[in-house]
Amino acid sequence: MTDSDLRVEERGGGWVLSGPAAVGFELVNDYLGYLADRRYSPRTVRAYAFDLLAFCRWLLAEDVALGAVRTEMLLRYLAHCRTATFRGRPGGNVYSIRDGRNTGYAAATVNRRMVAISGLFEFRSMRDPDAVNPVPRGAERRRTVRGERGGLLGHLATAKPTSRLRVRQPRRLPRALDAAEASALLGSFHSWRDQAMGGLMLLSGLRSAEVLALKVADVDIPRGWVRVVGKGDKERRVPVDAEVAGLIQTYLLAERPEGARDGATTDRLFVVAKGPNRGRPLTPEGLRAIFRYHRARSGVSSGHPHALRHSFGTALAEAGVDLAVIQTLMGHDHIDSSARYVHLAPAHVRAAYDDARTRQRRSG
Repeated sequence: MTDSDLRVEERGGGWVLSGPAAVGFELVNDYLGYLADRRYSPRTVRAYAFDLLAFCRWLLAEDVALGAVRTEMLLRYLAHCRTATFRGRPGGNVYSIRDGRNTGYAAATVNRRMVAISGLFEFRSMRDPDAVNPVPRGAERRRTVRGERGGLLGHLATAKPTSRLRVRQPRRLPRALDAAEASALLGSFHSWRDQAMGGLMLLSGLRSAEVLALKVADVDIPRGWVRVVGKGDKERRVPVDAEVAGLIQTYLLAERPEGARDGATTDRLFVVAKGPNRGRPLTPEGLRAIFRYHRARSGVSSGHPHALRHSFGTALAEAGVDLAVIQTLMGHDHIDSSARYVHLAPAHVRAAYDDARTRQRRSG
């Protein structure tokens, strides 16, 4: 079997498994359609599609039908993910300095695949209660996810048991840029568009997808606010720094094309400035290319879009901003996500430590 025999395609705004070998995996396509109907993020649906593609290709190699999968088969697949060898990881006695692995996929990748597989069989059990669910159950989740709370009966959603098909995953704090790195990265941006996008990420905490989804009407330049639609179509209003607002205004007046070459227009704020796609909305691939170029130009190897957002959260925590305010500004669904930035703020931790040591000395 070749990769073209079973592949992922975008079709009708969604993602499906296609190819000659897709026969027998109709359940996967039904599940991906169900996720889209529940208004899961398109990027999440795409990630699940490729995770399930890897699983289905492995089943084909093992000559096992999807309906015949049992717990023992899932355990074998889990072991396969942890021991697989592929280009870039020679195996043997060569280990990665970054994560200490010499074979297999990262723990986060393996766990995401297992979540996709668990969801697939939960979907099958929902359609056919008599079908055996091969996924062993673990402890209940602490809360439901946003996708489960969607729809007319979303308020009835309860936390379900998690899957025990997981590997230990180290918890790493987000990597923020220090002042010198942020200054060097943004200093390498020369166009008004790129400076405005970087400023929205660094000084307003927007995600890259949120920046790309902004419309011209979403920005209130005189009042210094921007309307942001985040994950799960959750809307919030975020203040915009006066300098960034000025960059956006200059970009709109002096740099943004009026329309594409074919005469098409868009209400998206950030569009392609040059080339055959001039005037069309900037894509995620285009944004990644911009940051890849400027990482090399500035020498800031960790200068990714999300690092700028993490820098914003860290700065808020260092300034002593209330966690609820951080949660609102960054659009976090749960305050646990905002609490990470308190641990990320070295100045905040150092100040508390110095205060405690001062009190100890006085009492001693």
